[in-house]
Amino acid sequence: MKRASHGVAKLEHRGDIMKRILTMATVIGAGACGGDSEQLARAADPFCQAVWPAVDAYTAEVAAANPVPDDPRYGGTIIVGSIGEIADGMNSAVSSDYTATQHQQFVNLMTLLDYDENAVPRPYLAKSWDIADDNTSITFHLRDDVRWHDGEQTDAHDVAFTYITVTNPETAFPNAAWWDHYVKGPEGVEVIDDFTVRIGLRPHAEFLDPFRVLAILPEHLLGDVPAAELKQHPYSTQCPVGNGPFIFVSHATQDRWTFAANPAFPSDLGGRPFIDRYVYRVIPEQTTLMTELLTEEIDVYIQPRADQADQIREDPNFDLMQFTFRDYVFVAWNSRKPHLSDSRVRRALTMGTDRESIVEAILQGYGSVANGGVPPFHWAFDADLPVTVGYDPQAASALLEDAGWTDRDGDGIRENADGVRLEFSVKYNSGNQQRRDIAEIMQAQLQKIGVAVTPQVVEWATLLQQINTPELRDFDGVVMGWVVEFKLDDMDLFHSERIDQPFAWSGTQNSEIDALLEAMSETADREAAMEMWTRYQQVVMEEQPYTYFYFRDRLDGINKRIRGVEMDARGDWVNFREWYIDPSSR
Repeated sequence: MKRASHGVAKLEHRGDIMKRILTMATVIGAGACGGDSEQLARAADPFCQAVWPAVDAYTAEVAAANPVPDDPRYGGTIIVGSIGEIADGMNSAVSSDYTATQHQQFVNLMTLLDYDENAVPRPYLAKSWDIADDNTSITFHLRDDVRWHDGEQTDAHDVAFTYITVTNPETAFPNAAWWDHYVKGPEGVEVIDDFTVRIGLRPHAEFLDPFRVLAILPEHLLGDVPAAELKQHPYSTQCPVGNGPFIFVSHATQDRWTFAANPAFPSDLGGRPFIDRYVYRVIPEQTTLMTELLTEEIDVYIQPRADQADQIREDPNFDLMQFTFRDYVFVAWNSRKPHLSDSRVRRALTMGTDRESIVEAILQGYGSVANGGVPPFHWAFDADLPVTVGYDPQAASALLEDAGWTDRDGDGIRENADGVRLEFSVKYNSGNQQRRDIAEIMQAQLQKIGVAVTPQVVEWATLLQQINTPELRDFDGVVMGWVVEFKLDDMDLFHSERIDQPFAWSGTQNSEIDALLEAMSETADREAAMEMWTRYQQVVMEEQPYTYFYFRDRLDGINKRIRGVEMDARGDWVNFREWYIDPSSR
Protein backbone atom coordinates (compact mmCIF):
# COMPACT_ATOMS: atom_id res chain seq x y z
CA MET A 1 0.00 0.00 0.00
CA LYS A 2 1.02 3.62 -0.45
CA ARG A 3 0.94 6.41 2.04
CA ALA A 4 -1.42 9.24 1.05
CA SER A 5 0.25 12.27 -0.55
CA HIS A 6 -1.19 14.39 2.25
CA GLY A 7 1.77 13.10 4.32
CA VAL A 8 4.03 15.61 2.54
CA ALA A 9 1.79 18.47 3.57
CA LYS A 10 1.83 17.06 7.07
CA LEU A 11 5.62 17.21 7.15
CA GLU A 12 5.55 20.85 6.10
CA HIS A 13 2.91 21.54 8.74
CA ARG A 14 5.14 19.97 11.40
CA GLY A 15 7.83 22.49 10.59
CA ASP A 16 5.35 25.31 11.08
CA ILE A 17 4.32 23.80 14.41
CA MET A 18 7.86 23.63 15.71
CA LYS A 19 8.51 27.23 14.63
CA ARG A 20 5.41 28.28 16.56
CA ILE A 21 6.48 26.32 19.62
CA LEU A 22 9.96 27.84 19.50
CA THR A 23 8.41 31.29 19.26
CA MET A 24 6.19 30.54 22.25
CA ALA A 25 9.24 29.33 24.18
CA THR A 26 10.83 32.74 23.70
CA VAL A 27 7.69 34.70 24.53
CA ILE A 28 6.30 32.86 27.55
CA GLY A 29 9.05 30.45 28.62
CA ALA A 30 10.12 32.47 31.62
CA GLY A 31 6.59 32.83 32.85
CA ALA A 32 5.93 29.12 32.48
CA CYS A 33 8.84 28.20 34.73
CA GLY A 34 8.07 30.88 37.29
CA GLY A 35 10.03 29.50 40.23
CA ASP A 36 8.23 26.17 40.32
CA SER A 37 10.91 23.54 41.03
CA GLU A 38 9.14 20.99 38.82
CA GLN A 39 9.13 23.42 35.91
CA LEU A 40 12.77 24.35 36.43
CA ALA A 41 13.83 20.71 36.65
CA ARG A 42 12.11 19.80 33.41
CA ALA A 43 13.63 22.47 31.17
CA ALA A 44 17.14 21.13 30.64
CA ASP A 45 16.93 19.71 27.11
CA PRO A 46 16.54 22.05 24.08
CA PHE A 47 13.80 19.85 22.59
CA CYS A 48 11.88 20.03 25.85
CA GLN A 49 12.44 23.75 26.21
CA ALA A 50 10.70 24.15 22.87
CA VAL A 51 7.84 21.85 23.80
CA TRP A 52 6.95 22.99 27.31
CA PRO A 53 5.49 26.44 26.55
CA ALA A 54 2.92 24.96 24.16
CA VAL A 55 1.97 22.32 26.73
CA ASP A 56 1.61 24.95 29.45
CA ALA A 57 -0.43 27.22 27.22
CA TYR A 58 -2.74 24.39 26.14
CA THR A 59 -3.15 23.19 29.72
CA ALA A 60 -4.13 26.66 30.88
CA GLU A 61 -6.51 27.10 27.95
CA VAL A 62 -8.40 23.83 28.43
CA ALA A 63 -8.51 24.26 32.20
CA ALA A 64 -10.23 27.61 31.72
CA ALA A 65 -12.63 26.21 29.13
CA ASN A 66 -13.45 23.07 31.13
CA PRO A 67 -14.12 23.93 34.78
CA VAL A 68 -14.04 21.07 37.28
CA PRO A 69 -17.52 19.50 37.45
CA ASP A 70 -19.58 20.07 40.59
CA ASP A 71 -19.09 16.56 41.94
CA PRO A 72 -17.38 15.69 45.26
CA ARG A 73 -15.41 12.90 43.58
CA TYR A 74 -13.21 15.43 41.78
CA GLY A 75 -9.97 16.58 43.38
CA GLY A 76 -6.90 15.45 45.30
CA THR A 77 -3.71 13.54 44.58
CA ILE A 78 -3.17 9.79 44.40
CA ILE A 79 0.34 8.44 45.04
CA VAL A 80 1.28 5.01 43.71
CA GLY A 81 4.49 3.33 44.86
CA SER A 82 6.49 0.64 43.08
CA ILE A 83 10.02 -0.70 43.16
CA GLY A 84 11.09 0.25 39.64
CA GLU A 85 11.41 3.17 37.26
CA ILE A 86 9.04 3.51 34.32
CA ALA A 87 11.82 2.33 32.03
CA ASP A 88 11.92 4.15 28.66
CA GLY A 89 9.02 6.29 29.80
CA MET A 90 6.15 7.14 27.49
CA ASN A 91 7.80 6.10 24.22
CA SER A 92 5.80 3.12 23.00
CA ALA A 93 8.16 2.56 20.06
CA VAL A 94 11.05 1.49 22.27
CA SER A 95 9.83 0.57 25.75
CA SER A 96 9.99 -3.01 26.99
CA ASP A 97 8.70 -2.49 30.53
CA TYR A 98 5.23 -3.54 31.73
CA THR A 99 4.73 -0.47 33.93
CA ALA A 100 5.69 1.80 31.04
CA THR A 101 3.19 0.09 28.75
CA GLN A 102 0.45 0.47 31.36
CA HIS A 103 1.10 4.20 31.63
CA GLN A 104 1.15 4.55 27.87
CA GLN A 105 -2.16 2.69 27.53
CA PHE A 106 -4.13 4.13 30.41
CA VAL A 107 -2.46 7.29 31.72
CA ASN A 108 -0.56 9.54 29.30
CA LEU A 109 -1.25 8.21 25.79
CA MET A 110 -3.99 6.35 23.92
CA THR A 111 -4.20 3.11 21.97
CA LEU A 112 -6.49 2.64 18.99
CA LEU A 113 -8.65 0.21 20.94
CA ASP A 114 -8.78 -1.48 24.31
CA TYR A 115 -10.44 -4.56 25.80
CA ASP A 116 -13.42 -4.82 28.10
CA GLU A 117 -13.37 -7.12 31.15
CA ASN A 118 -14.11 -10.09 28.87
CA ALA A 119 -11.19 -9.29 26.55
CA VAL A 120 -13.56 -8.12 23.80
CA PRO A 121 -12.14 -5.24 21.69
CA ARG A 122 -13.86 -1.88 22.07
CA PRO A 123 -13.25 1.59 20.59
CA TYR A 124 -10.84 4.04 22.15
CA LEU A 125 -8.85 6.42 19.92
CA ALA A 126 -10.46 4.64 17.00
CA LYS A 127 -14.23 5.05 17.18
CA SER A 128 -14.69 2.09 14.83
CA TRP A 129 -12.85 -0.15 12.37
CA ASP A 130 -13.64 -2.24 9.29
CA ILE A 131 -12.04 -5.55 8.35
CA ALA A 132 -11.69 -6.22 4.62
CA ASP A 133 -13.74 -9.15 3.30
CA ASP A 134 -10.55 -11.04 2.49
CA ASN A 135 -8.98 -10.16 5.88
CA THR A 136 -6.05 -8.35 4.26
CA SER A 137 -6.57 -4.91 5.79
CA ILE A 138 -8.02 -3.01 8.74
CA THR A 139 -9.44 0.48 8.28
CA PHE A 140 -9.52 2.53 11.49
CA HIS A 141 -11.89 5.49 11.80
CA LEU A 142 -10.50 7.89 14.41
CA ARG A 143 -12.16 10.26 16.80
CA ASP A 144 -11.83 13.92 15.81
CA ASP A 145 -11.93 15.33 19.37
CA VAL A 146 -8.57 14.14 20.75
CA ARG A 147 -5.69 16.59 21.02
CA TRP A 148 -2.09 16.20 21.98
CA HIS A 149 -1.25 17.97 25.20
CA ASP A 150 0.44 20.77 23.24
CA GLY A 151 -2.84 21.54 21.44
CA GLU A 152 -2.25 19.73 18.14
CA GLN A 153 -4.96 17.39 16.93
CA THR A 154 -4.38 13.65 17.01
CA ASP A 155 -5.06 12.29 13.52
CA ALA A 156 -4.43 9.54 11.01
CA HIS A 157 -0.92 10.84 10.27
CA ASP A 158 0.06 10.10 13.86
CA VAL A 159 -1.22 6.54 13.48
CA ALA A 160 0.65 6.09 10.19
CA PHE A 161 3.84 7.55 11.68
CA THR A 162 3.63 5.25 14.70
CA TYR A 163 3.03 2.18 12.54
CA ILE A 164 5.89 3.00 10.16
CA THR A 165 8.18 3.63 13.13
CA VAL A 166 7.49 0.38 14.99
CA THR A 167 7.81 -1.70 11.81
CA ASN A 168 11.12 -0.04 10.92
CA PRO A 169 13.99 -2.41 11.89
CA GLU A 170 16.15 0.58 12.86
CA THR A 171 13.75 1.40 15.68
CA ALA A 172 14.36 -2.03 17.26
CA PHE A 173 10.75 -2.23 18.47
CA PRO A 174 10.94 -4.88 21.24
CA ASN A 175 7.83 -6.85 20.19
CA ALA A 176 8.72 -7.21 16.53
CA ALA A 177 6.70 -10.44 16.22
CA TRP A 178 3.48 -8.43 16.46
CA TRP A 179 4.02 -7.31 12.88
CA ASP A 180 5.16 -10.60 11.33
CA HIS A 181 1.94 -10.91 9.35
CA TYR A 182 1.44 -7.23 8.62
CA VAL A 183 2.70 -5.28 5.61
CA LYS A 184 5.52 -3.34 7.19
CA GLY A 185 6.76 0.17 6.56
CA PRO A 186 5.19 2.90 4.40
CA GLU A 187 3.81 0.29 1.98
CA GLY A 188 1.67 -1.15 4.76
CA VAL A 189 -0.26 1.97 5.73
CA GLU A 190 -2.49 4.36 3.81
CA VAL A 191 -3.91 7.62 5.14
CA ILE A 192 -7.36 7.85 3.57
CA ASP A 193 -8.10 11.21 5.15
CA ASP A 194 -7.17 13.02 8.36
CA PHE A 195 -9.22 10.60 10.48
CA THR A 196 -9.13 7.39 8.47
CA VAL A 197 -6.14 5.07 8.12
CA ARG A 198 -5.82 1.64 6.55
CA ILE A 199 -3.21 -0.97 7.53
CA GLY A 200 -2.41 -4.03 5.44
CA LEU A 201 -1.90 -7.57 6.73
CA ARG A 202 -2.01 -11.24 5.91
CA PRO A 203 -4.75 -13.27 7.63
CA HIS A 204 -3.56 -14.62 10.98
CA ALA A 205 -4.60 -15.30 14.57
CA GLU A 206 -5.83 -12.52 16.88
CA PHE A 207 -4.62 -9.72 14.63
CA LEU A 208 -6.30 -6.88 16.57
CA ASP A 209 -4.38 -7.50 19.80
CA PRO A 210 -1.29 -5.35 19.01
CA PHE A 211 -3.46 -2.27 18.65
CA ARG A 212 -4.72 -2.78 22.20
CA VAL A 213 -1.17 -2.31 23.48
CA LEU A 214 0.58 0.04 21.05
CA ALA A 215 0.12 3.67 22.10
CA ILE A 216 0.06 6.20 19.27
CA LEU A 217 2.90 8.76 19.19
CA PRO A 218 2.91 12.42 18.01
CA GLU A 219 4.21 12.71 14.46
CA HIS A 220 4.51 16.50 14.66
CA LEU A 221 7.12 16.16 17.43
CA LEU A 222 8.94 12.92 16.55
CA GLY A 223 8.51 12.67 12.79
CA ASP A 224 11.97 14.05 12.01
CA VAL A 225 13.80 11.95 14.63
CA PRO A 226 15.85 9.14 13.04
CA ALA A 227 14.41 5.79 14.09
CA ALA A 228 17.69 4.62 15.61
CA GLU A 229 17.77 7.68 17.89
CA LEU A 230 14.27 7.31 19.36
CA LYS A 231 15.35 5.23 22.35
CA GLN A 232 17.63 7.99 23.64
CA HIS A 233 15.35 10.87 22.70
CA PRO A 234 14.35 13.23 25.55
CA TYR A 235 10.68 12.88 24.61
CA SER A 236 10.61 9.48 26.31
CA THR A 237 11.37 10.50 29.88
CA GLN A 238 11.92 14.27 30.03
CA CYS A 239 8.97 15.80 28.18
CA PRO A 240 6.52 13.24 26.79
CA VAL A 241 3.56 14.94 25.14
CA GLY A 242 0.63 12.59 25.33
CA ASN A 243 -3.02 12.73 24.35
CA GLY A 244 -4.52 10.63 27.12
CA PRO A 245 -6.42 11.37 30.34
CA PHE A 246 -3.33 12.62 32.21
CA ILE A 247 -0.84 15.31 31.19
CA PHE A 248 2.83 14.76 32.03
CA VAL A 249 4.18 17.33 34.52
CA SER A 250 7.66 16.21 35.58
CA HIS A 251 10.03 13.30 36.12
CA ALA A 252 12.83 13.05 38.67
CA THR A 253 14.93 10.01 37.72
CA GLN A 254 14.73 7.13 40.21
CA ASP A 255 12.36 9.19 42.34
CA ARG A 256 8.96 10.07 40.84
CA TRP A 257 6.77 10.85 37.87
CA THR A 258 4.01 13.46 38.18
CA PHE A 259 0.92 13.81 35.99
CA ALA A 260 -2.09 16.15 36.08
CA ALA A 261 -5.68 15.55 34.97
CA ASN A 262 -6.47 16.44 31.36
CA PRO A 263 -9.56 18.70 31.52
CA ALA A 264 -10.25 18.19 27.80
CA PHE A 265 -10.32 14.40 27.68
CA PRO A 266 -13.41 13.41 25.62
CA SER A 267 -16.56 13.26 27.70
CA ASP A 268 -17.87 10.03 26.18
CA LEU A 269 -14.61 8.35 27.19
CA GLY A 270 -15.14 9.46 30.77
CA GLY A 271 -14.03 13.07 30.48
CA ARG A 272 -11.69 14.71 32.95
CA PRO A 273 -10.26 12.15 35.42
CA PHE A 274 -11.53 12.50 38.97
CA ILE A 275 -8.16 13.18 40.61
CA ASP A 276 -6.25 16.41 40.03
CA ARG A 277 -2.80 14.93 40.26
CA TYR A 278 -1.10 11.56 40.08
CA VAL A 279 2.35 10.77 41.45
CA TYR A 280 4.20 7.53 40.67
CA ARG A 281 6.98 7.06 43.24
CA VAL A 282 10.01 4.83 42.75
CA ILE A 283 10.80 3.14 46.08
CA PRO A 284 13.33 0.40 45.33
CA GLU A 285 12.81 -1.67 48.48
CA GLN A 286 9.68 -3.62 49.36
CA THR A 287 9.95 -3.29 53.14
CA THR A 288 10.06 0.48 52.69
CA LEU A 289 7.11 0.31 50.30
CA MET A 290 5.12 -1.56 52.92
CA THR A 291 5.97 1.04 55.56
CA GLU A 292 5.02 3.86 53.19
CA LEU A 293 1.64 2.22 52.54
CA LEU A 294 0.84 1.58 56.19
CA THR A 295 1.83 5.12 57.20
CA GLU A 296 -0.27 6.47 54.30
CA GLU A 297 2.66 8.12 52.55
CA ILE A 298 1.50 6.28 49.44
CA ASP A 299 -2.04 5.23 48.52
CA VAL A 300 -1.24 2.16 46.42
CA TYR A 301 1.57 -0.37 46.74
CA ILE A 302 2.05 -2.19 43.44
CA GLN A 303 2.78 -5.89 43.84
CA PRO A 304 3.63 -6.45 47.50
CA ARG A 305 5.37 -9.67 48.46
CA ALA A 306 3.19 -12.63 49.35
CA ASP A 307 4.50 -12.53 52.93
CA GLN A 308 3.17 -8.97 53.20
CA ALA A 309 -0.30 -9.83 51.92
CA ASP A 310 -1.89 -10.90 55.21
CA GLN A 311 -0.81 -7.73 56.98
CA ILE A 312 -2.46 -5.64 54.28
CA ARG A 313 -5.57 -7.82 54.21
CA GLU A 314 -6.03 -7.67 57.99
CA ASP A 315 -5.55 -3.91 58.33
CA PRO A 316 -8.97 -2.19 58.38
CA ASN A 317 -7.58 0.80 56.46
CA PHE A 318 -6.47 -1.16 53.40
CA ASP A 319 -7.72 -3.54 50.75
CA LEU A 320 -5.67 -6.30 49.13
CA MET A 321 -6.48 -6.61 45.44
CA GLN A 322 -5.90 -10.13 44.11
CA PHE A 323 -6.51 -11.16 40.52
CA THR A 324 -5.40 -13.70 37.94
CA PHE A 325 -2.66 -12.20 35.86
CA ARG A 326 -0.66 -12.82 32.70
CA ASP A 327 2.89 -13.00 34.01
CA TYR A 328 5.37 -15.65 34.99
CA VAL A 329 8.77 -15.52 36.70
CA PHE A 330 11.78 -17.45 35.41
CA VAL A 331 15.55 -17.54 35.10
CA ALA A 332 16.69 -16.97 31.51
CA TRP A 333 19.91 -18.78 30.61
CA ASN A 334 22.21 -17.07 28.16
CA SER A 335 23.07 -19.98 25.86
CA ARG A 336 25.63 -17.79 24.08
CA LYS A 337 27.88 -18.52 27.06
CA PRO A 338 29.78 -21.80 26.43
CA HIS A 339 28.90 -23.38 29.78
CA LEU A 340 25.16 -22.74 29.19
CA SER A 341 25.02 -23.69 25.51
CA ASP A 342 24.12 -27.36 26.12
CA SER A 343 20.43 -28.10 26.74
CA ARG A 344 21.47 -30.95 29.06
CA VAL A 345 23.13 -28.42 31.35
CA ARG A 346 20.09 -26.17 31.31
CA ARG A 347 17.76 -29.08 32.09
CA ALA A 348 20.06 -30.10 34.93
CA LEU A 349 19.89 -26.60 36.42
CA THR A 350 16.11 -26.82 36.47
CA MET A 351 16.03 -30.39 37.81
CA GLY A 352 18.54 -29.47 40.51
CA THR A 353 16.25 -26.71 41.78
CA ASP A 354 13.33 -27.54 44.07
CA ARG A 355 10.86 -25.18 42.43
CA GLU A 356 7.86 -26.53 44.33
CA SER A 357 9.34 -25.58 47.69
CA ILE A 358 10.57 -22.24 46.38
CA VAL A 359 7.16 -21.35 45.01
CA GLU A 360 5.43 -22.36 48.24
CA ALA A 361 7.88 -20.30 50.29
CA ILE A 362 7.73 -17.23 48.07
CA LEU A 363 4.10 -17.16 46.94
CA GLN A 364 2.43 -18.74 49.99
CA GLY A 365 -0.49 -19.93 47.91
CA TYR A 366 -0.77 -16.89 45.61
CA GLY A 367 0.29 -18.76 42.47
CA SER A 368 1.44 -22.06 40.97
CA VAL A 369 4.58 -23.75 39.57
CA ALA A 370 5.25 -23.07 35.88
CA ASN A 371 6.81 -25.52 33.44
CA GLY A 372 6.46 -23.27 30.40
CA GLY A 373 5.20 -19.89 29.32
CA VAL A 374 1.56 -20.72 28.53
CA PRO A 375 -0.58 -19.45 31.44
CA PRO A 376 -2.96 -21.94 33.08
CA PHE A 377 -5.99 -19.84 32.09
CA HIS A 378 -4.98 -19.68 28.41
CA TRP A 379 -6.82 -21.86 25.90
CA ALA A 380 -3.51 -23.34 24.67
CA PHE A 381 -2.43 -24.60 28.11
CA ASP A 382 -2.14 -28.40 28.28
CA ALA A 383 -2.77 -29.47 31.88
CA ASP A 384 -2.02 -33.12 31.04
CA LEU A 385 1.47 -32.49 29.68
CA PRO A 386 4.01 -34.76 31.45
CA VAL A 387 6.59 -32.77 33.44
CA THR A 388 10.06 -33.98 32.50
CA VAL A 389 12.04 -31.40 34.46
CA GLY A 390 10.75 -31.95 37.99
CA TYR A 391 13.07 -31.81 41.00
CA ASP A 392 15.52 -34.72 40.73
CA PRO A 393 19.09 -33.97 41.87
CA GLN A 394 20.36 -37.43 40.91
CA ALA A 395 19.05 -37.15 37.36
CA ALA A 396 20.45 -33.61 37.20
CA SER A 397 23.89 -34.88 38.22
CA ALA A 398 23.71 -37.60 35.59
CA LEU A 399 22.89 -35.04 32.90
CA LEU A 400 25.89 -32.92 33.91
CA GLU A 401 28.17 -35.97 33.84
CA ASP A 402 26.84 -36.85 30.39
CA ALA A 403 27.56 -33.28 29.23
CA GLY A 404 31.19 -33.60 30.39
CA TRP A 405 31.02 -31.69 33.68
CA THR A 406 32.74 -33.58 36.51
CA ASP A 407 34.31 -32.55 39.82
CA ARG A 408 37.85 -33.29 38.70
CA ASP A 409 39.74 -31.66 41.58
CA GLY A 410 37.48 -32.61 44.49
CA ASP A 411 36.56 -29.03 45.47
CA GLY A 412 32.82 -29.67 45.13
CA ILE A 413 32.43 -27.73 41.86
CA ARG A 414 32.35 -29.45 38.48
CA GLU A 415 34.85 -28.72 35.70
CA ASN A 416 34.94 -29.64 32.04
CA ALA A 417 37.82 -31.37 30.26
CA ASP A 418 39.63 -28.03 29.95
CA GLY A 419 39.40 -27.39 33.68
CA VAL A 420 36.80 -24.62 33.33
CA ARG A 421 34.58 -24.50 36.41
CA LEU A 422 30.81 -24.72 36.09
CA GLU A 423 30.16 -21.35 37.69
CA PHE A 424 28.14 -18.31 36.69
CA SER A 425 26.18 -15.37 38.05
CA VAL A 426 22.41 -14.97 38.26
CA LYS A 427 21.30 -11.34 38.15
CA TYR A 428 18.12 -9.84 39.58
CA ASN A 429 16.79 -6.31 39.94
CA SER A 430 17.27 -4.26 43.09
CA GLY A 431 14.35 -4.01 45.49
CA ASN A 432 12.70 -7.25 44.39
CA GLN A 433 12.89 -9.59 47.36
CA GLN A 434 11.19 -12.47 45.56
CA ARG A 435 13.74 -12.50 42.76
CA ARG A 436 16.57 -12.18 45.26
CA ASP A 437 15.17 -15.19 47.13
CA ILE A 438 15.08 -17.22 43.90
CA ALA A 439 18.72 -16.41 43.11
CA GLU A 440 19.90 -17.19 46.63
CA ILE A 441 17.94 -20.44 46.99
CA MET A 442 19.22 -21.58 43.59
CA GLN A 443 22.74 -20.80 44.78
CA ALA A 444 22.31 -23.12 47.76
CA GLN A 445 20.52 -25.92 45.92
CA LEU A 446 22.72 -26.02 42.83
CA GLN A 447 25.86 -26.14 44.93
CA LYS A 448 24.68 -29.61 46.02
CA ILE A 449 25.05 -30.86 42.43
CA GLY A 450 28.40 -29.15 41.88
CA VAL A 451 27.34 -25.85 40.32
CA ALA A 452 28.61 -22.52 41.66
CA VAL A 453 26.07 -19.67 41.40
CA THR A 454 26.73 -16.07 42.40
CA PRO A 455 23.62 -13.88 42.88
CA GLN A 456 24.14 -10.33 41.59
CA VAL A 457 21.82 -7.37 42.17
CA VAL A 458 21.45 -4.66 39.48
CA GLU A 459 19.27 -1.53 39.29
CA TRP A 460 16.19 -2.18 37.10
CA ALA A 461 16.81 0.17 34.17
CA THR A 462 20.48 -0.84 34.08
CA LEU A 463 19.53 -4.52 34.09
CA LEU A 464 17.20 -4.02 31.13
CA GLN A 465 20.03 -2.33 29.25
CA GLN A 466 22.40 -5.21 30.02
CA ILE A 467 20.07 -7.98 28.93
CA ASN A 468 18.15 -6.29 26.09
CA THR A 469 21.10 -4.82 24.17
CA PRO A 470 22.06 -7.43 21.54
CA GLU A 471 25.67 -6.23 21.40
CA LEU A 472 26.00 -6.54 25.17
CA ARG A 473 24.02 -9.45 26.66
CA ASP A 474 25.96 -8.95 29.90
CA PHE A 475 24.58 -11.85 31.92
CA ASP A 476 24.77 -15.61 32.46
CA GLY A 477 21.41 -16.09 34.09
CA VAL A 478 18.83 -13.46 34.99
CA VAL A 479 15.68 -13.67 37.11
CA MET A 480 12.91 -11.93 35.19
CA GLY A 481 9.17 -11.66 34.90
CA TRP A 482 7.32 -11.77 31.59
CA VAL A 483 3.82 -10.46 30.94
CA VAL A 484 2.20 -12.31 28.04
CA GLU A 485 -0.32 -10.58 25.82
CA PHE A 486 -3.75 -12.01 25.13
CA LYS A 487 -2.29 -13.00 21.77
CA LEU A 488 0.34 -15.49 22.92
CA ASP A 489 3.40 -15.44 20.66
CA ASP A 490 6.96 -16.41 21.67
CA MET A 491 8.59 -15.54 18.33
CA ASP A 492 10.62 -12.70 19.85
CA LEU A 493 11.79 -14.94 22.68
CA PHE A 494 12.83 -18.15 20.96
CA HIS A 495 12.82 -18.04 17.15
CA SER A 496 16.31 -18.55 15.71
CA GLU A 497 15.99 -15.58 13.38
CA ARG A 498 15.33 -13.28 16.36
CA ILE A 499 18.43 -14.02 18.44
CA ASP A 500 19.67 -10.47 17.84
CA GLN A 501 16.38 -8.90 18.98
CA PRO A 502 15.99 -7.34 22.47
CA PHE A 503 13.94 -10.12 24.11
CA ALA A 504 15.97 -13.05 22.78
CA TRP A 505 17.66 -13.44 26.13
CA SER A 506 18.34 -17.17 25.88
CA GLY A 507 19.79 -17.14 22.35
CA THR A 508 18.78 -20.78 21.89
CA GLN A 509 18.22 -22.08 18.35
CA ASN A 510 15.91 -25.03 17.73
CA SER A 511 14.50 -25.74 14.29
CA GLU A 512 11.40 -27.51 15.61
CA ILE A 513 10.57 -24.57 17.88
CA ASP A 514 11.02 -22.27 14.87
CA ALA A 515 8.60 -24.29 12.74
CA LEU A 516 6.00 -24.52 15.51
CA LEU A 517 6.14 -20.79 16.28
CA GLU A 518 5.63 -19.95 12.61
CA ALA A 519 2.73 -22.37 12.18
CA MET A 520 0.97 -21.39 15.42
CA SER A 521 1.06 -17.69 14.63
CA GLU A 522 -0.66 -18.29 11.29
CA THR A 523 -3.35 -20.69 12.51
CA ALA A 524 -6.49 -18.81 13.49
CA ASP A 525 -8.54 -21.92 14.37
CA ARG A 526 -7.84 -22.81 18.00
CA GLU A 527 -8.77 -26.46 17.69
CA ALA A 528 -6.34 -26.89 14.82
CA ALA A 529 -3.64 -25.01 16.72
CA MET A 530 -3.97 -26.94 19.99
CA GLU A 531 -1.94 -29.96 18.87
CA MET A 532 0.88 -27.65 17.83
CA TRP A 533 0.76 -25.80 21.14
CA THR A 534 1.00 -29.07 23.04
CA ARG A 535 4.05 -30.15 21.06
CA TYR A 536 5.57 -26.70 21.46
CA GLN A 537 5.30 -26.91 25.25
CA GLN A 538 7.01 -30.33 25.15
CA VAL A 539 9.93 -29.09 23.03
CA VAL A 540 10.45 -26.00 25.18
CA MET A 541 10.64 -28.26 28.24
CA GLU A 542 13.36 -30.28 26.49
CA GLU A 543 15.27 -27.20 25.35
CA GLN A 544 14.98 -25.36 28.69
CA PRO A 545 15.92 -21.87 27.51
CA TYR A 546 14.50 -20.79 30.87
CA THR A 547 14.03 -22.34 34.25
CA TYR A 548 10.37 -21.45 34.70
CA PHE A 549 9.35 -20.84 38.29
CA TYR A 550 5.77 -19.71 38.69
CA PHE A 551 2.63 -18.03 37.52
CA ARG A 552 1.48 -15.75 40.31
CA ASP A 553 -1.66 -13.98 41.29
CA ARG A 554 -1.29 -10.24 41.03
CA LEU A 555 -1.45 -8.46 44.40
CA ASP A 556 -1.85 -4.74 45.10
CA GLY A 557 -2.27 -2.98 48.43
CA ILE A 558 -4.71 -0.05 48.33
CA ASN A 559 -5.78 2.50 50.90
CA LYS A 560 -9.55 2.21 51.32
CA ARG A 561 -9.94 5.94 50.78
CA ILE A 562 -9.23 5.26 47.08
CA ARG A 563 -12.49 4.30 45.38
CA GLY A 564 -13.57 3.07 41.97
CA VAL A 565 -10.53 0.82 41.46
CA GLU A 566 -10.72 -2.06 38.99
CA MET A 567 -7.78 -4.39 38.34
CA ASP A 568 -7.73 -7.58 36.30
CA ALA A 569 -5.67 -9.44 33.70
CA ARG A 570 -5.60 -6.29 31.56
CA GLY A 571 -3.49 -4.52 34.19
CA ASP A 572 -3.25 -2.48 37.38
CA TRP A 573 -4.07 0.89 35.78
CA VAL A 574 -6.87 -0.36 33.52
CA ASN A 575 -9.50 2.14 34.74
CA PHE A 576 -7.16 4.62 36.41
CA ARG A 577 -8.98 7.66 35.08
CA GLU A 578 -12.02 6.55 37.13
CA TRP A 579 -10.22 6.27 40.48
CA TYR A 580 -11.20 8.87 43.04
CA ILE A 581 -10.59 9.77 46.67
CA ASP A 582 -13.38 9.35 49.18
CA PRO A 583 -14.40 12.98 49.77
CA SER A 584 -14.83 12.36 53.50
CA SER A 585 -11.19 11.31 53.86
CA ARG A 586 -9.56 13.79 51.52
